[in-house]
This record gives sequence, structure tokens and C-alpha cells, in this order.
Amino acid sequence: MTDEMMKYMKLLAEKYPSERSLTREIINLNAILSLPKGTEHFMSDLHGEYEAFCHILNNCSGVVREKVERLYGDRLSHEEIKEICTLIYYPKEKLRLLKKLQPLDFEWVRQTLERMLEIARVLSSKYTRSKVRKAMPEDYAYIIDELLHAQKDEDDNQVTYHNNILETIISLNAEDFIISLAGLIKRLAVDHLHIVGDIFDRGDGADKIIELLTEHHSLDIEWGNHDILWMGAACGSEVCVAAAVRNCLHYHAENMLENGYGISLRSLALFAEPLYPDRTPMQAALAAVTLLQFKLEGQLIRRNPDFQMDDRLLLDKIDLENGTVRIGGADYPLNESRFPTLDSADPYALTEDEQAVITELKSAFTGSVKLQKHIGFLYDRGGMYRVFNGNLLYHGCVPLDENGGFQSFSLFGGVYGGRALFDMAEERAREAFFRRDKARESLDFMWYLCRAEGSPLNGRKTKSFERTYIDDKSTWHEDKNPYYRFYYEKETCEKILAAFGLHGDTVHIINGHTPVRTVKGELPIRAGGKLLVIDGGFCKSYHAATGIAGYTLIYNSHGLRLKAHRPFESIEKALESNSDIHSASEIVETERSRVMVYHTDSGDALQNEIGDLCRLLEMYRKGIIRARK
Repeated sequence: MTDEMMKYMKLLAEKYPSERSLTREIINLNAILSLPKGTEHFMSDLHGEYEAFCHILNNCSGVVREKVERLYGDRLSHEEIKEICTLIYYPKEKLRLLKKLQPLDFEWVRQTLERMLEIARVLSSKYTRSKVRKAMPEDYAYIIDELLHAQKDEDDNQVTYHNNILETIISLNAEDFIISLAGLIKRLAVDHLHIVGDIFDRGDGADKIIELLTEHHSLDIEWGNHDILWMGAACGSEVCVAAAVRNCLHYHAENMLENGYGISLRSLALFAEPLYPDRTPMQAALAAVTLLQFKLEGQLIRRNPDFQMDDRLLLDKIDLENGTVRIGGADYPLNESRFPTLDSADPYALTEDEQAVITELKSAFTGSVKLQKHIGFLYDRGGMYRVFNGNLLYHGCVPLDENGGFQSFSLFGGVYGGRALFDMAEERAREAFFRRDKARESLDFMWYLCRAEGSPLNGRKTKSFERTYIDDKSTWHEDKNPYYRFYYEKETCEKILAAFGLHGDTVHIINGHTPVRTVKGELPIRAGGKLLVIDGGFCKSYHAATGIAGYTLIYNSHGLRLKAHRPFESIEKALESNSDIHSASEIVETERSRVMVYHTDSGDALQNEIGDLCRLLEMYRKGIIRARK
């Protein structure tokens, strides 16, 4: 045994000083290994749709309703089931609404508590008593634990004890207890949450979504291209700042920018209004910041030839006199006749006023306490990809060449492809945040990750200029990386999985980024079940194209199933009429035998821990380390 190993064993002996304490822990950990694995939920491309996401988070993607219907389907009416579900989803709000209608009587409260306890009891059955207790609110942990595990005995002593507790709760603080039980039910229904990219963009509630996620008990985030845009803006990238502001104006999400993050658009509007006097202040601001963005983008591309994005240099191809732009040898009419800050002699140069505007906006982004907190959370809980319980999670793509091999890119003096490209990208993204004043190349790379065809977060040639200034839609087509052709092939997906250390029949790629157009017959399950695309179009603007309003992939001890959600009306409607999101469920894969903790990543860690404890026990028995009696 090495000196380091002996040192570790002695430290472990301080935690477990006796054979009895060691034996107890080994028995406990072995028991945990034999429990069913916790339920994982995977969601992606939330795009700022706060109310829909909030509801799906509260109804646990329909799992809570399934449990309630299974328990009470033959005992309660349809309306009673809907009401108890809404109470679990929004306990504070629903109780407030019910009390406005009439006082909550004793029998209703008692019956509600009994039902919620029964639901919690069912959901807690797959966890250790210790884990369930840790999930409980601290103030009520002892009481809930007693109520969940009360057993009927010969003289009904436990029942009497149980009833006395309930009656005391009802007389003292029933509402707070109902709220606590609702929280416990939701926490037990989903053991771990994965967000596979794109919290930001389009909808105006990304800030509120992140606030919800910061309160979640267990989750990870795989960054999306729109997340990286906001991360770059928070790090101080001027082009990312301009693009984030432009997106907010384009999708009418100014409220999130100004009220959510305290970033004022006043200076931008004052600068823009004289340039576009016939437009509203926000329309003028959008026009001004759009041109500003393309100028900054051009500067970035010119100073980073490795990015190979010269085809995106289009401002210098504009013919102001004829109102056209030359792309690929052809001239296209522009739908915008005014470029008031564009200097034909130096089209990518900022005017003095433009520089003042972007400097102020950059300062607002880097100085927003709330934004910096949220972006810090994305760095703490997020990454470019994650390998978790046999699944590989990433937002965009693994760039491939025309033959289906890993595409290589020469960047920052090195050559990267496959997993190495992801690892390098994450290192650069972290450097941009944690060493922002000394990381100009990494700061520029945030824009590359957001917009480049070679980016693993994007994988397509983004045509923002054409979509903004040209009406001819033939110029709008965005060429995609060959990955989006090859990811239908099982062999390709197995090669990608192997590159990230995953092998076997039950491993998968969980992918976001590209909306599944079910109305056109597209399927989310690809490559013989090896890859699942879970972007179902949370964003309202995608509903017509996808035919649904988002997916949740659920992985529990029985296997994988995909839930397709219908559009959500509003939280207000849910409270008033107990309406819910209808979610259709499709079985993706059923395990031959139930998946236990033993088979998971945490199971591997527990087995290693058990191995260390067994070695220490052996050392105690051989006298190598002296146990305390």
C-alpha cells in the first residue's frame, strides 16, 4: 500500500473509527445499491417560455397526474383529481384562490392531507428513508417522516397517533404543511433534471426560468448556442452584447432585458431615433443595433482568420447607390434603404456614437448583478456535454466531414475534432468568464461557438444578414454540417458514443437544438434508438412547425419514454379551471430487467466506496490500523 493510500485510510478511519460503524455503513450502502434508480427528466430548447416550463416543472412532465390517477382513478371524480393535481402544482396560489371562494373546512383539509400523504408514500417507496427525509423541509421532516411510515397495529395505536398529529397540524398550520407536502411530492417524482441547452432566446422569461432552476435540488445543464451568446455578453464580448440586445428587440423581450436584468435601452433608443425618425423608438433601436452587430461581427472575423467565416463579411459587398448586395457572384436587392452609419470606405468601422452606445451596453451587461449571478450558475452547473448513466448529452452536434469522420479544425495553434473539440471549447468558454480581462481570443470564441458552422453548439451556416436585409428566401438557406445527415445511422452514433467512452446496447445520445417537425412526419427517435432529439418546440413560434409544444424524455428504472406536450394556455387558467398540459407518452426502450442504483454512475461510486470501507475493515481486523472500541 502506497503512503498516499495509507494516509487516505487513516482519514477514513477518523470518520468510521470502529468495526461496528464500518459494518453499519457497508450494510447501508449495499442496501442502497439494490434500490431502483431515480427518475431522470431531460428537456431542451426552453427559449424563455417561462409559464410553460414552470407548469411542466410543477407537474413533473405529467408524472404527478399519472400517479394520482393510478391511486384515485376509481375513487375520485375527474374534477377531484384535477383539483388535487393543481394543488400539488401551485399550492400557495391554489390555496389563496380556494379561500377566496369559501373558508377551508376541517374535513376538506384532513382529506387533502391524507391524499397527499398517500401520494408521497407511493413516490418515496423507491428511495431510502434517509434520502426521503433529506428531501423534506427541515421544519417538518420529523412529522412527515412519522406520517409516511405510520403502520396499522393490533390496537390501532399508530392510527391514533397518526390522527392526533393530523388534527394538531390542521388546528395550527395546515396551509404551510400542504405547501411542504406538495414540494416533497414534486421532489420525489423527479430525482434529477437535465436541461440540454437553450434556456435563452425568443421568449421573455429566461431570467425567471434560471431563478426556478437555481432552486432545483439536482440538475445539470448542457450549454446551447443561445446560452453561450448570453454567456459571451456577460463576459464582455461586444458582438455578443449587440446580438443579445438585437434578439430581445426582435422578439419583443425588452422586459426581460430592462426589468429582469436592469439593462437600460435608453441610450440606444436616443442614438437610433434621429437616424430612423419615421420608426418607433424600439424599431429604430433594432435597426441601429442590427447594423452595429454586423460591424462588430466583421471586425471579429477579420482578426480571427482561423474561424474561417470570411463568407459572413457582407457589409463591404453592399452597393448603397443601387441598393443591392453581392453574394456568391450574384446581386440581390436589399429591403433596407438606409444604412446611416455605414462608411463605404471602411464599412466595419464604428462611428464615435456607436462606440459610446456599445461601451455603455457592455458595461450594463458586465455590471448586472442578477445577470452575472445567472451566468455564474450556468458555469457552475453546465458544460459543453455530459456523460450520465450511460447517456451522452449535448445540445448541437459532433461536427463530421463529408465521409462521416470527425471533422478537424485548426484553432489557437492546435487541431481539434470529436471529443477534443468539445473539451477545448469548454476550456475556452470558462477562460472567457473567469479570466475575461486577459482572454480576448476566448471572448471572440464565444461568438464562434454561437454562430459558426464548425461550432459543436451550432453546426450550420447562420444567415442572419440575409434573413434581415434580403427578401429573396433562396439566400436564407443555412447549410448544415454533415452530422445532421449521418446521425440517422446507428454506426455513426455508436462511433460518437465510443469517442466519449460509452459502449453497449443501452447507451444513447440525447440531442437538442433542431426542432422535430412531427407535422411533417419527422420522428425524434433516430439511428435505431441510439439517438433521441428532444427539441419539440417549447417556443410558441415553433408550435405550428413542430405540431407540439416540447418534449420531456423520462428515464426511470423501467426504461425510456418520451412525452410530447401540447401547448399551455397560462398559469392563471390552470389555477382557475384546474387545466393541465396534455402530454402523450411513447415508450422508447424498455429494460429487460429493472435498472437499479447498482447500474448507475452513483452506483459505481458507491461500489468504490464500499471497496474502500471493506479494505479498512480488513486493516482493522489485521491490526494494521487500530480501531476504536
